[in-house]
Amino acid sequence: MTIKIVDIFAGPGGLGEGFCAFQEPEIEKKRFEIVLSVEKDPHAHQTLTLRSFFRQFRSGNIPEDYYRFVRGEITLETLFEKWPEEAERARSETWKAELGEGKNAVSSDLVDQRIRAALNGSNDWVLIGGPPCQAYSVVGRSRRRERMLDAEKDERVGLYKQYLRILAVHNPPAFVMENVKGLLSAQTKESPVFKSILRDLADPLEAYLSEYGNNGEALNCAGYNIYSLAAEPDGYDAGISPVYSQNDYLIFTERYGIPQCRHRVILLGVRKDIDLQPGILPAEKPVDLRKIFEGLPALRSSISKRKDSEKEWKSVLSQLLSSDIFNEMDEDVRNEIKRQLQKIRVSDAGTGGEFLPADNVSVGYRPDWYLDESLKGVCNHTARGHMESDLLRYLFVACFGKVKHQSPKLSDFPSGLLPLHKNVHDGVAGKIFDDRFRVQLPDEPCKTITSHISKDGHYYIHPDPSQCRSFTVREAARIQTFPDNYYFCGSRTAQFVQVGNAVPPLLAEKIAGIVDKLFEGIHCRKGSVKKRSLFSGNIQLQIRFN
Repeated sequence: MTIKIVDIFAGPGGLGEGFCAFQEPEIEKKRFEIVLSVEKDPHAHQTLTLRSFFRQFRSGNIPEDYYRFVRGEITLETLFEKWPEEAERARSETWKAELGEGKNAVSSDLVDQRIRAALNGSNDWVLIGGPPCQAYSVVGRSRRRERMLDAEKDERVGLYKQYLRILAVHNPPAFVMENVKGLLSAQTKESPVFKSILRDLADPLEAYLSEYGNNGEALNCAGYNIYSLAAEPDGYDAGISPVYSQNDYLIFTERYGIPQCRHRVILLGVRKDIDLQPGILPAEKPVDLRKIFEGLPALRSSISKRKDSEKEWKSVLSQLLSSDIFNEMDEDVRNEIKRQLQKIRVSDAGTGGEFLPADNVSVGYRPDWYLDESLKGVCNHTARGHMESDLLRYLFVACFGKVKHQSPKLSDFPSGLLPLHKNVHDGVAGKIFDDRFRVQLPDEPCKTITSHISKDGHYYIHPDPSQCRSFTVREAARIQTFPDNYYFCGSRTAQFVQVGNAVPPLLAEKIAGIVDKLFEGIHCRKGSVKKRSLFSGNIQLQIRFN
Protein backbone atom coordinates (compact mmCIF):
# COMPACT_ATOMS: atom_id res chain seq x y z
CA MET A 1 0.00 0.00 0.00
CA THR A 2 1.36 3.41 -0.99
CA ILE A 3 -0.17 6.38 0.81
CA LYS A 4 -0.30 9.51 -1.31
CA ILE A 5 0.53 12.97 -0.02
CA VAL A 6 -0.83 16.35 -1.04
CA ASP A 7 1.37 19.06 0.48
CA ILE A 8 0.12 22.65 0.45
CA PHE A 9 2.03 25.73 1.65
CA ALA A 10 4.95 23.33 1.21
CA GLY A 11 7.89 25.73 1.62
CA PRO A 12 11.14 23.92 0.70
CA GLY A 13 9.51 20.58 1.52
CA GLY A 14 10.56 19.65 5.06
CA LEU A 15 7.25 18.05 6.03
CA GLY A 16 6.97 16.14 2.77
CA GLU A 17 10.61 15.06 2.92
CA GLY A 18 10.04 13.41 6.27
CA PHE A 19 7.00 11.51 5.05
CA CYS A 20 8.81 10.35 1.92
CA ALA A 21 11.80 9.21 3.99
CA PHE A 22 9.70 6.98 6.23
CA GLN A 23 9.90 3.26 5.71
CA GLU A 24 9.23 0.33 7.96
CA PRO A 25 12.32 -1.49 9.28
CA GLU A 26 13.59 -4.16 6.88
CA ILE A 27 11.25 -2.97 4.13
CA GLU A 28 12.97 -0.98 1.39
CA LYS A 29 9.86 0.33 -0.29
CA LYS A 30 8.71 3.75 0.85
CA ARG A 31 5.21 3.95 2.30
CA PHE A 32 4.41 7.55 1.30
CA GLU A 33 4.54 9.28 -2.06
CA ILE A 34 4.08 12.99 -2.69
CA VAL A 35 1.79 13.44 -5.68
CA LEU A 36 1.36 17.22 -5.40
CA SER A 37 3.28 19.98 -3.59
CA VAL A 38 2.02 23.54 -3.79
CA GLU A 39 4.24 26.54 -3.01
CA LYS A 40 4.16 30.15 -4.27
CA ASP A 41 7.71 31.30 -3.47
CA PRO A 42 9.87 30.84 -6.58
CA HIS A 43 13.05 29.89 -4.71
CA ALA A 44 11.29 27.41 -2.39
CA HIS A 45 9.48 26.00 -5.43
CA GLN A 46 12.81 25.49 -7.20
CA THR A 47 14.16 23.70 -4.12
CA LEU A 48 11.01 21.54 -4.02
CA THR A 49 11.37 20.61 -7.69
CA LEU A 50 15.04 19.72 -7.31
CA ARG A 51 14.31 17.52 -4.30
CA SER A 52 11.44 15.86 -6.13
CA PHE A 53 13.88 15.10 -8.93
CA PHE A 54 16.25 13.57 -6.36
CA ARG A 55 13.46 11.33 -5.06
CA GLN A 56 12.70 9.95 -8.53
CA PHE A 57 15.72 7.68 -8.00
CA ARG A 58 16.08 4.87 -5.51
CA SER A 59 18.34 5.47 -2.52
CA GLY A 60 21.91 4.58 -3.44
CA ASN A 61 21.17 5.06 -7.14
CA ILE A 62 21.26 8.87 -7.37
CA PRO A 63 22.95 9.88 -10.63
CA GLU A 64 26.38 11.49 -10.45
CA ASP A 65 24.94 14.40 -12.44
CA TYR A 66 22.95 15.47 -9.36
CA TYR A 67 26.14 15.80 -7.37
CA ARG A 68 27.84 17.56 -10.28
CA PHE A 69 25.04 20.17 -10.11
CA VAL A 70 25.44 20.58 -6.34
CA ARG A 71 29.20 21.05 -6.84
CA GLY A 72 28.52 23.78 -9.41
CA GLU A 73 29.92 21.77 -12.32
CA ILE A 74 26.70 21.83 -14.37
CA THR A 75 23.56 23.98 -14.34
CA LEU A 76 20.12 22.92 -13.22
CA GLU A 77 18.93 23.14 -16.82
CA THR A 78 21.69 20.76 -17.92
CA LEU A 79 20.86 18.35 -15.10
CA PHE A 80 17.22 18.21 -16.14
CA GLU A 81 18.12 17.89 -19.82
CA LYS A 82 20.23 14.83 -19.02
CA TRP A 83 17.34 13.19 -17.13
CA PRO A 84 14.20 14.42 -18.93
CA GLU A 85 11.71 11.79 -17.68
CA GLU A 86 12.62 12.25 -14.03
CA ALA A 87 12.68 16.02 -14.44
CA GLU A 88 9.23 16.03 -15.99
CA ARG A 89 7.81 13.93 -13.16
CA ALA A 90 9.33 16.37 -10.67
CA ARG A 91 7.84 19.36 -12.48
CA SER A 92 4.46 17.65 -12.56
CA GLU A 93 4.56 16.96 -8.82
CA THR A 94 5.54 20.49 -7.74
CA TRP A 95 3.19 23.36 -8.54
CA LYS A 96 4.18 27.00 -8.22
CA ALA A 97 0.88 28.54 -7.21
CA GLU A 98 -0.57 30.93 -4.66
CA LEU A 99 -3.51 29.70 -2.63
CA GLY A 100 -6.01 32.06 -1.05
CA GLU A 101 -7.99 35.00 -2.28
CA GLY A 102 -5.22 37.41 -3.30
CA LYS A 103 -5.05 38.90 -6.78
CA ASN A 104 -2.43 36.36 -7.86
CA ALA A 105 -4.16 33.34 -6.30
CA VAL A 106 -5.24 30.45 -8.49
CA SER A 107 -8.90 29.49 -8.57
CA SER A 108 -10.33 26.88 -6.24
CA ASP A 109 -11.60 24.96 -9.29
CA LEU A 110 -8.06 24.66 -10.62
CA VAL A 111 -6.77 23.53 -7.22
CA ASP A 112 -9.46 20.85 -7.09
CA GLN A 113 -8.63 19.70 -10.61
CA ARG A 114 -4.93 19.36 -9.77
CA ILE A 115 -5.66 17.43 -6.57
CA ARG A 116 -8.05 15.01 -8.28
CA ALA A 117 -5.61 14.42 -11.13
CA ALA A 118 -2.75 13.82 -8.71
CA LEU A 119 -4.73 11.37 -6.58
CA ASN A 120 -6.03 9.54 -9.67
CA GLY A 121 -8.88 7.97 -7.76
CA SER A 122 -6.85 6.86 -4.73
CA ASN A 123 -8.55 6.94 -1.34
CA ASP A 124 -5.35 6.32 0.62
CA TRP A 125 -3.99 9.81 1.05
CA VAL A 126 -3.10 12.52 3.55
CA LEU A 127 -3.26 16.30 3.33
CA ILE A 128 -0.24 17.97 4.96
CA GLY A 129 0.99 21.53 5.25
CA GLY A 130 1.40 24.64 7.34
CA PRO A 131 -0.50 27.79 6.37
CA PRO A 132 1.81 30.87 6.51
CA CYS A 133 2.22 31.73 10.16
CA GLN A 134 3.78 35.20 10.45
CA ALA A 135 0.47 36.71 11.50
CA TYR A 136 0.28 34.35 14.50
CA SER A 137 3.94 34.54 15.56
CA VAL A 138 4.46 35.75 19.14
CA VAL A 139 7.65 37.57 18.13
CA GLY A 140 5.99 39.09 15.08
CA ARG A 141 3.04 40.34 17.09
CA SER A 142 5.43 41.73 19.69
CA ARG A 143 7.39 43.59 17.03
CA ARG A 144 4.14 44.99 15.62
CA ARG A 145 2.86 45.74 19.16
CA GLU A 146 -0.31 43.78 18.37
CA ARG A 147 -2.61 42.14 20.87
CA MET A 148 -5.57 41.55 18.56
CA LEU A 149 -5.40 40.22 15.01
CA ASP A 150 -7.60 41.73 12.33
CA ALA A 151 -8.74 39.01 9.94
CA GLU A 152 -10.14 41.58 7.50
CA LYS A 153 -6.89 43.56 7.17
CA ASP A 154 -4.46 40.62 7.31
CA GLU A 155 -5.43 37.88 4.87
CA ARG A 156 -2.78 35.57 6.38
CA VAL A 157 -5.08 35.07 9.38
CA GLY A 158 -7.55 33.29 7.10
CA LEU A 159 -5.14 31.27 4.97
CA TYR A 160 -5.89 28.19 7.01
CA LYS A 161 -9.35 28.39 5.41
CA GLN A 162 -7.74 27.21 2.16
CA TYR A 163 -6.61 24.15 4.05
CA LEU A 164 -10.12 23.88 5.46
CA ARG A 165 -11.72 24.13 2.02
CA ILE A 166 -9.67 21.23 0.68
CA LEU A 167 -10.71 19.10 3.65
CA ALA A 168 -14.37 19.92 3.05
CA VAL A 169 -14.27 19.22 -0.68
CA HIS A 170 -11.83 16.27 -0.88
CA ASN A 171 -12.36 14.64 2.52
CA PRO A 172 -9.00 12.82 3.03
CA PRO A 173 -8.86 10.08 5.67
CA ALA A 174 -6.29 12.11 7.65
CA PHE A 175 -4.44 15.41 7.69
CA VAL A 176 -1.41 16.93 9.41
CA MET A 177 -1.38 20.69 9.96
CA GLU A 178 1.55 22.64 11.45
CA ASN A 179 1.73 26.19 12.75
CA VAL A 180 3.57 28.41 15.23
CA LYS A 181 3.17 28.40 19.00
CA GLY A 182 1.63 31.88 18.79
CA LEU A 183 -1.48 30.32 17.31
CA LEU A 184 -2.45 29.29 20.84
CA SER A 185 -2.53 32.88 22.11
CA ALA A 186 -3.66 34.72 18.95
CA GLN A 187 -7.09 36.37 19.02
CA THR A 188 -9.41 38.16 16.67
CA LYS A 189 -12.18 40.49 17.81
CA GLU A 190 -14.60 37.57 17.62
CA SER A 191 -12.77 34.79 19.46
CA PRO A 192 -9.45 33.08 20.19
CA VAL A 193 -7.99 31.96 16.85
CA PHE A 194 -7.07 28.45 17.97
CA LYS A 195 -10.50 27.71 19.35
CA SER A 196 -12.04 28.74 16.04
CA ILE A 197 -9.56 26.65 14.06
CA LEU A 198 -10.26 23.52 16.10
CA ARG A 199 -14.00 24.02 15.70
CA ASP A 200 -13.69 24.53 11.95
CA LEU A 201 -11.34 21.59 11.41
CA ALA A 202 -13.67 19.30 13.35
CA ASP A 203 -16.49 20.22 10.96
CA PRO A 204 -14.90 21.69 7.82
CA LEU A 205 -18.06 21.28 5.78
CA GLU A 206 -20.09 23.60 7.98
CA ALA A 207 -17.28 26.14 8.08
CA TYR A 208 -16.81 25.89 4.32
CA LEU A 209 -20.50 26.34 3.54
CA SER A 210 -20.79 29.34 5.84
CA GLU A 211 -17.80 30.94 4.14
CA TYR A 212 -18.27 29.99 0.50
CA GLY A 213 -21.71 28.44 0.02
CA ASN A 214 -21.93 25.11 -1.77
CA ASN A 215 -21.34 26.49 -5.28
CA GLY A 216 -23.62 23.80 -6.61
CA GLU A 217 -21.39 21.01 -5.32
CA ALA A 218 -22.74 17.89 -3.64
CA LEU A 219 -20.57 17.79 -0.52
CA ASN A 220 -20.72 15.32 2.31
CA CYS A 221 -17.77 15.55 4.71
CA ALA A 222 -17.75 13.29 7.77
CA GLY A 223 -15.77 15.75 9.91
CA TYR A 224 -12.59 15.09 11.89
CA ASN A 225 -11.37 14.21 15.34
CA ILE A 226 -8.32 16.37 16.09
CA TYR A 227 -5.57 14.52 17.95
CA SER A 228 -2.44 15.61 19.76
CA LEU A 229 0.84 13.94 18.81
CA ALA A 230 2.27 14.54 22.27
CA ALA A 231 -0.45 13.52 24.73
CA GLU A 232 -3.24 11.02 25.23
CA PRO A 233 -6.77 12.48 25.36
CA ASP A 234 -8.15 13.57 28.73
CA GLY A 235 -11.39 11.88 27.73
CA TYR A 236 -13.98 11.89 24.97
CA ASP A 237 -16.76 14.39 24.34
CA ALA A 238 -20.02 12.51 23.84
CA GLY A 239 -17.94 9.34 23.83
CA ILE A 240 -16.49 10.19 20.40
CA SER A 241 -14.38 13.36 20.09
CA PRO A 242 -11.06 13.43 22.00
CA VAL A 243 -10.65 16.13 24.64
CA TYR A 244 -7.34 17.87 25.27
CA SER A 245 -6.05 20.94 27.00
CA GLN A 246 -4.90 23.54 24.50
CA ASN A 247 -1.17 23.08 25.23
CA ASP A 248 -1.40 19.34 24.51
CA TYR A 249 -1.21 20.21 20.82
CA LEU A 250 2.17 21.87 21.28
CA ILE A 251 5.19 19.82 20.16
CA PHE A 252 8.47 20.52 21.98
CA THR A 253 10.79 19.13 19.32
CA GLU A 254 13.81 18.78 21.64
CA ARG A 255 11.87 16.03 23.42
CA TYR A 256 11.72 13.94 20.24
CA GLY A 257 15.30 13.72 19.02
CA ILE A 258 15.40 17.07 17.19
CA PRO A 259 18.47 19.22 18.06
CA GLN A 260 16.40 22.36 18.48
CA CYS A 261 13.98 23.89 20.98
CA ARG A 262 11.37 24.42 18.30
CA HIS A 263 7.86 24.62 19.74
CA ARG A 264 5.11 24.24 17.19
CA VAL A 265 1.42 23.40 17.10
CA ILE A 266 0.90 20.21 15.10
CA LEU A 267 -2.57 18.75 14.62
CA LEU A 268 -3.39 15.27 13.39
CA GLY A 269 -6.92 15.04 12.06
CA VAL A 270 -8.59 11.65 11.56
CA ARG A 271 -11.90 11.45 9.76
CA LYS A 272 -14.67 10.62 12.20
CA ASP A 273 -16.08 7.66 10.28
CA ILE A 274 -12.69 5.94 10.65
CA ASP A 275 -12.72 6.39 14.43
CA LEU A 276 -9.26 5.05 15.22
CA GLN A 277 -7.11 6.68 17.86
CA PRO A 278 -3.54 7.26 16.60
CA GLY A 279 -0.43 6.88 18.72
CA ILE A 280 1.81 9.64 20.04
CA LEU A 281 5.46 10.50 19.48
CA PRO A 282 7.87 8.50 21.68
CA ALA A 283 10.14 10.66 23.82
CA GLU A 284 13.89 10.71 23.07
CA LYS A 285 16.94 12.21 24.76
CA PRO A 286 17.86 15.81 23.88
CA VAL A 287 20.48 16.16 21.13
CA ASP A 288 23.08 18.86 21.69
CA LEU A 289 24.41 21.26 19.08
CA ARG A 290 27.97 19.96 19.32
CA LYS A 291 26.96 16.64 17.77
CA ILE A 292 25.18 18.34 14.89
CA PHE A 293 28.09 20.64 13.99
CA GLU A 294 30.66 17.89 14.37
CA GLY A 295 32.47 17.19 11.11
CA LEU A 296 31.53 20.40 9.27
CA PRO A 297 34.48 22.45 7.95
CA ALA A 298 35.40 25.36 10.25
CA LEU A 299 35.04 28.77 8.62
CA ARG A 300 35.90 32.33 9.45
CA SER A 301 33.49 35.19 8.88
CA SER A 302 34.41 37.91 6.44
CA ILE A 303 34.44 41.65 7.07
CA SER A 304 31.64 43.57 5.42
CA LYS A 305 31.76 47.16 4.14
CA ARG A 306 35.56 47.13 3.72
CA LYS A 307 38.34 45.12 2.14
CA ASP A 308 38.45 41.62 3.57
CA SER A 309 41.38 39.28 4.07
CA GLU A 310 42.54 36.83 6.72
CA LYS A 311 45.10 39.35 7.93
CA GLU A 312 42.56 42.17 8.17
CA TRP A 313 40.04 39.89 9.90
CA LYS A 314 42.54 38.91 12.58
CA SER A 315 43.61 42.53 12.95
CA VAL A 316 40.03 43.65 13.61
CA LEU A 317 39.55 41.02 16.32
CA SER A 318 42.87 41.89 17.96
CA GLN A 319 41.78 45.53 18.35
CA LEU A 320 39.61 44.41 21.24
CA LEU A 321 42.65 43.73 23.44
CA SER A 322 43.88 47.31 23.32
CA SER A 323 40.51 49.02 23.67
CA ASP A 324 38.92 50.51 26.78
CA ILE A 325 36.05 48.07 26.20
CA PHE A 326 38.31 45.16 27.12
CA ASN A 327 38.87 46.44 30.66
CA GLU A 328 35.10 46.58 31.31
CA MET A 329 34.77 42.84 30.88
CA ASP A 330 34.70 40.08 33.44
CA GLU A 331 38.22 38.72 34.05
CA ASP A 332 37.34 35.18 32.95
CA VAL A 333 35.93 36.49 29.70
CA ARG A 334 39.04 38.65 29.10
CA ASN A 335 41.29 35.63 29.62
CA GLU A 336 39.22 33.55 27.23
CA ILE A 337 39.38 36.24 24.55
CA LYS A 338 43.19 36.29 24.91
CA ARG A 339 43.35 32.51 24.56
CA GLN A 340 41.12 32.48 21.52
CA LEU A 341 43.03 35.23 19.74
CA GLN A 342 46.31 33.42 20.37
CA LYS A 343 45.10 30.11 18.97
CA ILE A 344 43.15 31.31 15.91
CA ARG A 345 44.34 29.42 12.87
CA VAL A 346 42.22 30.17 9.84
CA SER A 347 40.83 27.04 8.20
CA ASP A 348 41.72 26.09 4.65
CA ALA A 349 37.98 26.44 3.96
CA GLY A 350 38.25 30.20 4.54
CA THR A 351 34.81 31.78 4.47
CA GLY A 352 33.23 28.75 2.79
CA GLY A 353 31.20 28.51 -0.39
CA GLU A 354 28.09 27.12 -2.04
CA PHE A 355 30.07 23.90 -2.28
CA LEU A 356 33.17 23.00 -0.29
CA PRO A 357 35.06 19.85 -1.32
CA ALA A 358 35.87 17.74 1.75
CA ASP A 359 36.70 14.09 2.38
CA ASN A 360 36.08 13.94 6.12
CA VAL A 361 32.58 15.34 6.59
CA SER A 362 30.88 13.69 9.55
CA VAL A 363 28.17 14.24 12.15
CA GLY A 364 27.80 13.08 15.74
CA TYR A 365 24.12 12.16 15.49
CA ARG A 366 22.22 10.00 13.01
CA PRO A 367 24.91 9.77 10.29
CA ASP A 368 22.51 7.46 8.45
CA TRP A 369 20.11 10.40 8.19
CA TYR A 370 22.49 13.25 7.45
CA LEU A 371 25.46 11.96 5.45
CA ASP A 372 25.93 11.10 1.80
CA GLU A 373 29.38 9.88 0.78
CA SER A 374 28.68 10.66 -2.87
CA LEU A 375 28.43 14.35 -2.04
CA LYS A 376 32.19 14.57 -1.33
CA GLY A 377 31.85 17.85 0.48
CA VAL A 378 29.38 20.32 1.98
CA CYS A 379 26.88 22.53 0.16
CA ASN A 380 25.26 25.85 1.20
CA HIS A 381 28.09 26.47 3.68
CA THR A 382 29.14 30.11 3.28
CA ALA A 383 29.89 32.39 6.22
CA ARG A 384 28.28 35.80 6.34
CA GLY A 385 30.22 39.02 6.31
CA HIS A 386 29.96 41.03 9.53
CA MET A 387 30.64 44.67 10.36
CA GLU A 388 33.73 45.30 12.48
CA SER A 389 31.62 46.27 15.49
CA ASP A 390 29.59 43.05 15.21
CA LEU A 391 32.75 40.96 14.91
CA LEU A 392 33.86 42.30 18.29
CA ARG A 393 30.42 41.62 19.77
CA TYR A 394 30.44 38.07 18.39
CA LEU A 395 33.88 37.40 19.86
CA PHE A 396 32.75 38.69 23.24
CA VAL A 397 29.47 36.76 23.19
CA ALA A 398 31.07 33.47 22.11
CA CYS A 399 33.81 33.75 24.76
CA PHE A 400 31.23 34.69 27.40
CA GLY A 401 29.24 31.59 26.51
CA LYS A 402 32.33 29.41 26.68
CA VAL A 403 33.28 30.42 30.23
CA LYS A 404 29.84 31.20 31.70
CA HIS A 405 27.89 28.42 29.94
CA GLN A 406 25.14 30.86 29.09
CA SER A 407 24.57 33.58 26.55
CA PRO A 408 25.01 37.15 27.82
CA LYS A 409 22.14 39.59 28.16
CA LEU A 410 22.62 43.15 26.99
CA SER A 411 23.13 44.10 30.63
CA ASP A 412 26.28 41.93 30.60
CA PHE A 413 27.80 43.84 27.68
CA PRO A 414 30.55 46.44 28.10
CA SER A 415 28.98 49.79 27.30
CA GLY A 416 31.27 50.24 24.30
CA LEU A 417 29.93 47.05 22.70
CA LEU A 418 26.24 47.89 22.99
CA PRO A 419 24.55 48.23 19.59
CA LEU A 420 23.41 51.67 18.45
CA HIS A 421 19.72 50.80 18.50
CA LYS A 422 17.04 53.27 19.61
CA ASN A 423 15.65 50.87 22.20
CA VAL A 424 18.96 49.45 23.43
CA HIS A 425 18.42 50.90 26.91
CA ASP A 426 15.10 49.05 27.17
CA GLY A 427 17.04 45.93 26.27
CA VAL A 428 19.67 46.57 28.94
CA ALA A 429 16.85 47.03 31.44
CA GLY A 430 15.43 43.66 30.39
CA LYS A 431 12.19 45.09 29.03
CA ILE A 432 12.47 43.87 25.41
CA PHE A 433 14.84 41.69 23.39
CA ASP A 434 17.62 41.69 25.98
CA ASP A 435 19.19 38.67 24.25
CA ARG A 436 19.36 40.06 20.72
CA PHE A 437 22.99 38.85 20.53
CA ARG A 438 22.87 35.18 21.46
CA VAL A 439 25.48 32.46 21.26
CA GLN A 440 24.02 29.00 20.80
CA LEU A 441 25.55 26.74 23.44
CA PRO A 442 27.25 23.53 22.28
CA ASP A 443 25.97 21.28 25.07
CA GLU A 444 22.27 22.07 24.51
CA PRO A 445 19.78 21.86 21.66
CA CYS A 446 19.77 25.04 19.59
CA LYS A 447 17.10 27.68 20.05
CA THR A 448 14.46 27.90 17.33
CA ILE A 449 15.71 28.52 13.82
CA THR A 450 13.32 31.06 12.27
CA SER A 451 13.19 32.92 8.98
CA HIS A 452 14.56 36.00 10.78
CA ILE A 453 17.98 34.39 10.40
CA SER A 454 17.80 35.70 6.82
CA LYS A 455 17.98 39.29 8.08
CA ASP A 456 20.90 38.95 10.50
CA GLY A 457 22.68 36.25 12.45
CA HIS A 458 22.80 38.00 15.84
CA TYR A 459 20.62 35.35 17.48
CA TYR A 460 22.64 32.49 15.99
CA ILE A 461 26.26 33.11 16.94
CA HIS A 462 28.52 30.10 16.50
CA PRO A 463 29.76 28.63 19.82
CA ASP A 464 33.37 28.44 18.58
CA PRO A 465 34.91 31.89 19.24
CA SER A 466 37.76 31.21 16.82
CA GLN A 467 35.26 31.22 13.93
CA CYS A 468 33.62 34.46 15.17
CA ARG A 469 30.52 34.34 13.02
CA SER A 470 26.86 33.46 12.75
CA PHE A 471 25.53 30.21 11.34
CA THR A 472 25.74 29.20 7.71
CA VAL A 473 22.73 27.90 5.79
CA ARG A 474 24.07 24.34 6.11
CA GLU A 475 24.46 24.63 9.87
CA ALA A 476 20.90 25.94 10.17
CA ALA A 477 19.75 23.15 7.85
CA ARG A 478 21.46 20.51 10.02
CA ILE A 479 19.73 21.92 13.10
CA GLN A 480 16.47 21.66 11.15
CA THR A 481 17.50 18.03 10.33
CA PHE A 482 17.74 18.40 6.57
CA PRO A 483 20.08 15.77 5.09
CA ASP A 484 23.40 17.14 3.81
CA ASN A 485 22.44 16.36 0.21
CA TYR A 486 19.34 18.59 0.43
CA TYR A 487 20.34 21.56 -1.72
CA PHE A 488 18.64 24.93 -1.22
CA CYS A 489 18.18 27.10 -4.29
CA GLY A 490 18.26 30.88 -4.57
CA SER A 491 20.35 33.54 -2.88
CA ARG A 492 21.72 32.97 0.61
CA THR A 493 18.93 35.17 1.99
CA ALA A 494 16.33 33.06 0.17
CA GLN A 495 17.98 29.87 1.46
CA PHE A 496 17.84 31.10 5.06
CA VAL A 497 14.14 31.95 4.68
CA GLN A 498 13.40 28.47 3.37
CA VAL A 499 15.29 26.73 6.17
CA GLY A 500 13.76 28.93 8.88
CA ASN A 501 10.20 28.36 7.70
CA ALA A 502 10.48 24.58 7.32
CA VAL A 503 9.24 21.71 9.42
CA PRO A 504 12.19 19.53 10.57
CA PRO A 505 12.14 16.53 8.22
CA LEU A 506 13.26 14.12 10.94
CA LEU A 507 10.27 15.14 13.07
CA ALA A 508 8.02 14.70 10.04
CA GLU A 509 9.46 11.21 9.53
CA LYS A 510 8.45 10.30 13.08
CA ILE A 511 4.95 11.71 12.50
CA ALA A 512 4.75 9.69 9.29
CA GLY A 513 5.27 6.53 11.35
CA ILE A 514 2.17 7.36 13.40
CA VAL A 515 0.12 8.07 10.27
CA ASP A 516 1.33 4.84 8.68
CA LYS A 517 0.12 2.84 11.69
CA LEU A 518 -3.21 4.61 11.40
CA PHE A 519 -3.63 3.45 7.80
CA GLU A 520 -2.57 -0.06 8.76
CA GLY A 521 -5.39 -0.06 11.31
CA ILE A 522 -7.82 1.19 8.71
CA HIS A 523 -6.95 -1.58 6.26
CA CYS A 524 -6.92 -4.27 8.94
CA ARG A 525 -10.54 -3.40 9.81
CA LYS A 526 -11.71 -2.83 6.29
CA GLY A 527 -13.18 -6.28 5.97
CA SER A 528 -15.50 -5.69 8.95
CA VAL A 529 -17.53 -3.19 6.94
CA LYS A 530 -19.53 -5.28 4.52
CA LYS A 531 -18.72 -4.10 1.01
CA ARG A 532 -18.51 -0.49 2.20
CA SER A 533 -15.35 1.54 2.17
CA LEU A 534 -14.17 3.25 5.33
CA PHE A 535 -12.98 6.01 3.02
CA SER A 536 -16.43 6.86 1.68
CA GLY A 537 -17.30 10.45 2.47
CA ASN A 538 -20.98 9.63 2.90
CA ILE A 539 -20.65 6.59 5.15
CA GLN A 540 -23.11 6.73 8.03
CA LEU A 541 -21.85 3.78 10.09
CA GLN A 542 -19.58 4.69 13.02
CA ILE A 543 -17.21 1.97 14.14
CA ARG A 544 -15.08 2.14 17.30
CA PHE A 545 -12.03 -0.04 17.77
CA ASN A 546 -11.06 -0.10 21.44
